[in-house]
Amino acid sequence: MGKRLAEFFRSDLGVLACAAALRLALHLATNGHYGFHRDELQTLDDARHLDWGFVAYPPVTPLLGRLELILFGTSLTGFRVLSAAAVSLVMVLAGLIAKELGGNREMQLAAAVAAGIAPVSLIQGAVFQYVSFDYLWGVTVTYFLVRLVNSQDARWWVPIGLVLGLGMETRYTMGFLAVGIAGAVLLTDARRFLRSPWLWAGVGFSILTFLPNDIWQARHHFISVEFLSRLHARDLRQGRYKGFFPEQLLVCVNFLTAPLALMGLWFYLVHRGGRRYRLLGWTFVIPFALFALAGARSYYTAPLYPMVVAGGSVLFGKWAAGLQAAWSRLARWLLWGAMATGGACFGALVLPIAPIGSSVWKITSAMHDQFREEIGWPELAQGVASIYGSLSAEEQANTGILAGNYGEGGALNLYGPSLGLPHAMCLTNSFWYRGYDLRLPRTVILTGFDLEEGKKLFESCAVAGKNTNPFGVENEESRYHPDTLLCRNLRMPWAVYWERFRRFG
Repeated sequence: MGKRLAEFFRSDLGVLACAAALRLALHLATNGHYGFHRDELQTLDDARHLDWGFVAYPPVTPLLGRLELILFGTSLTGFRVLSAAAVSLVMVLAGLIAKELGGNREMQLAAAVAAGIAPVSLIQGAVFQYVSFDYLWGVTVTYFLVRLVNSQDARWWVPIGLVLGLGMETRYTMGFLAVGIAGAVLLTDARRFLRSPWLWAGVGFSILTFLPNDIWQARHHFISVEFLSRLHARDLRQGRYKGFFPEQLLVCVNFLTAPLALMGLWFYLVHRGGRRYRLLGWTFVIPFALFALAGARSYYTAPLYPMVVAGGSVLFGKWAAGLQAAWSRLARWLLWGAMATGGACFGALVLPIAPIGSSVWKITSAMHDQFREEIGWPELAQGVASIYGSLSAEEQANTGILAGNYGEGGALNLYGPSLGLPHAMCLTNSFWYRGYDLRLPRTVILTGFDLEEGKKLFESCAVAGKNTNPFGVENEESRYHPDTLLCRNLRMPWAVYWERFRRFG
């Protein structure tokens, strides 16, 4: 047993596994620093109400969230274990893709590290979101495609189809990758697989895997289509698509490893040595073009890049090997120096390690809102509990809580029970399906509403508290929803209100 273990750790896979284990350990050591992100609070609540579909996403992510609740309870670090493991496994897959392309161990490790230090990868290892698992499934599909090309064994279409179906049960953007593969097959000599029953078996398995969510959508009037349409329209209004191209080299890959990505594209699309892998090149180009034309968010293309940096690593390794020994060593040292620098710099900016209020915190807060949205949720619940506690026992018996967004709803249902609060109602996304308080409360504590809106909805309404946090961090809650309201007597029946004021977010 010991000998086999030693042999494993000396193998290519063993070295990649060690690199991934170090990455996982880094996340486990840092992921408990702040608090739950608003998106995690939604998923956590959905994980307690499992179904074959949800408004904001397919069912796999809440299912994995339920598994983590079973294993780790509501531990912040525990809730992020699977997402950290997912992005760590991507490193292994990137290295294995490089191996399939003919890369030596050093270039396999380079591909793994280059994939691992991409900002999107670092961020997704530090938060539990469907993006982490979509990232893993997408890279898994590209690895299987490389195996298909190298082996010419059509049976690889079955696992490709299964993982595509699993990806669709995780995030609907996996459909873009499926379209990309279909287009790549038609545009390359992989067309010969169209005559293989294994390809069509893969298509069938993909459809069957996705079918439960498709049925759920049909039964719920394809509500996710409306949700995604509204979300995309909001993104277009806010101009989020404008960063699509520059963020490919700042988010989807580490800026200092961008040359590897460009070399990888050259390898797959132009280089003579990559001719047999043109299928992979088109599998990148087609989804990329579709996302760009659709005005998508930049990180939607992230699962395509580990395959690309793997190709670039192999091409770089072969180029460096053709140089004189001294120049070859210099080229390799420059590569590793760039990756060390890029990993350290971007890691400091996107991992949850900066003390709140520090200079690094201020820089990260200016760059993204990831960590700011992890602050203040326990205080929100405590503020509501203070208002609730100020009421008489008689009024408490007919007092409800209404949250204006999914972050508030998730936070109040996570922290509220230990504070003696009733279950919070929320109009947003899948919370809406869980309905309103059957007690039909006359007194309601509102979060996420402004006073003017509260007065329109209730006969009496007043500001009863402020939504703050002890660090003075400005985020969506403190900036846009600073007031907690105490309102009485809804002006319409609860059933009418619930039907009329549904929200998406």
